[in-house]
Amino acid sequence: MTTPSPPTYPPRPDSAPRPTPARARRAWVGGGVALLLVVACGAAALWSTRGGESGPLAGRPRVTDTRAGLSYGVPGGWKHDPAKDRDLIDAFSSQITRNPGTDHGAAATTGATVLAGRAGRPVSRADLRRTTETAARSNAEFFFPDRPATLEDSHTTTVDGRPAHTAVLRVTGDTGGRLEMTLLTAPGGRTSFLLGVVTGEPDPALVEDLHDVLASTTVD
Repeated sequence: MTTPSPPTYPPRPDSAPRPTPARARRAWVGGGVALLLVVACGAAALWSTRGGESGPLAGRPRVTDTRAGLSYGVPGGWKHDPAKDRDLIDAFSSQITRNPGTDHGAAATTGATVLAGRAGRPVSRADLRRTTETAARSNAEFFFPDRPATLEDSHTTTVDGRPAHTAVLRVTGDTGGRLEMTLLTAPGGRTSFLLGVVTGEPDPALVEDLHDVLASTTVD
């Protein structure tokens, strides 16, 4: 894990590799978020299970991300590794991943990750759309360098009753990809986010998993 440092806006790297589980590559990708989300110090993501909740992931294991102030469900076929959370760069505080070729009969080249974090500065409700779309495009440049990304959808939503906005980008070239960024306001004036990234040609079931994770999210 990188050594925590005072809040800054790091300069943007010239390029970044495609997403892989490697720590070094995750650090480059995080730069896209850091342009808009001030790097925060420390991270604490705890594993927990909640029962009796409604929704598509009711009864599934959950990740409780204390820094982001969020809790979300883990779909079948997805994994959460608390040890890997500690290796994330400071812009992110937790993640779940789905390896290529597991469940749903998806293509062997298709994988996905959901990352959560907390913005270093509040984003007003009026600025949610602009900030979400900008952050989504910035992250697409880092997850999918030199590949065109088109805004497929941008809509106002709610997360656990809190105002939020979601921007969806479709990435073309090679095998394709998909990126979904959701920014939400939380109690106390803070702003948190969920970032879903699919590498390879997204199958409908995998996209549904991303939506289920968002639907299961609670704001703590």
